[in-house]
Order: sequence, then C-alpha cells, then structure tokens
Amino acid sequence: MGKIYTDDLIQPTAAMAILGDFSFFAGKVNAELAAYTPNGFAPNYRILVPQTKSWQEMLMQIYGKKANIISRYATKKEKDTFDKEALERIITTLPQGYTLSMMEESLYHKCKAEPWSADLVAQFPDYATYQALGIGAVICKDALLVSGASSYARYLDGIEIEIDTRESYRQRGLATICGAKLILECLKRNLYPSWDAHTQASLSLAKKLGYHYSHTYTAIEIWNS
Repeated sequence: MGKIYTDDLIQPTAAMAILGDFSFFAGKVNAELAAYTPNGFAPNYRILVPQTKSWQEMLMQIYGKKANIISRYATKKEKDTFDKEALERIITTLPQGYTLSMMEESLYHKCKAEPWSADLVAQFPDYATYQALGIGAVICKDALLVSGASSYARYLDGIEIEIDTRESYRQRGLATICGAKLILECLKRNLYPSWDAHTQASLSLAKKLGYHYSHTYTAIEIWNS
C-alpha cells in the first residue's frame, strides 16, 4: 500500500514514501523531493517522518508556520508478547447493551460516513479491497457506531492499527475491547498487529493490551487549512 517517490528511478539517493496521512523521508536530503506534492494529493493534514535531523531541518524550512514538531511513540515488534487469555477477559467486559462485531460491509460504510471513524477504513477505496486486505472490530450501541479498531494499512505479514472512539463514548473501555478483539483475530491469521502511538494516551492503551514501549521519535504535523 502507498507510493514511493525518488530523486532518480535508476540510481535513487533519496526517497519519499506516502501512505494516507503519512510521508516518510529517507536517504540523502533532497529539497525538491521534500517540497514535492504529487498530482491530486492535497490533504488538509499530514504527518511527515524525517529519517534524520537534516531531513527535519529541510522540511521545517519548506513548510514554515504550517509545521509543528511532535513526538510519536513506537512499540516493540514482539511476536510472543500477547497474553491471549488476558485479551479474552478484556472482551468479556463489554457493557450490556453494546455489540462487538468484526467489520463487514454495512459497518465499513458507517465508518466512512463520519470524520471520527473514517480513518478506520480510509486507506481502502471500497469494501472489496477492505475485505481482501483489511481487518477490524467495531462496537455499536443500538445502531450507532461508537468505537473501532481496524487496519490503517496492510503489509505482507501484518497491519498497522488505527483505533478510535466516538467522543461522547470515551473513557468506557470500548477502545480497549476493540483493540483486544482485533489483536486476537490478527494472531489467528498469523498477522502482526503493529501499534505506533500518536499520543501518550495511545501508548498507555497499547501497554494495557500487551505491547512494550520501544522509543520516541520526531515527526512533523502539517496543517493546510
């Protein structure tokens, strides 16, 4: 998933990889590549991830006041870190009146319909693509979608997790339940559920589910509106 742009197709020395909101920069610093915007690519929000301090300085120079340096938190990639029984116990805490389901077509469209949940499925252009490559778990209250954990992206042996809860339903443990369900389903399919935390709260949730902190890294937020 995603696209890679380079300074030269035959002997590249620099590269920019774009996937959803994320742009990753590596190799020798290249101002033209750092400033390049692909045709038709005009998101209001981006997260730029520079490989080095030199890339960071170049990106800050280009984007100026639009840019804001942030910290993100990587977790360790450990295949045997998850306690399946503990995750199953988390799922049993689902409150009465709520339903936990794996993502299917009607839920996919519900996710796409609202800003808070769109990123759960946004990188998959249609349900057929999601069905082939994606995996997700969602919670509904009556017919209302209230929380979800899903694949932001798919790679060969795993997924990158996206997780969120409708604002008025937060602090009820729903995201934890969705995350536990998604992790268990990934393990059944021999997929690694990779978790990269945008905030300390996200990192705390990851730890609750069995992940371990790896390191903090620098990213740059860009707002175009």
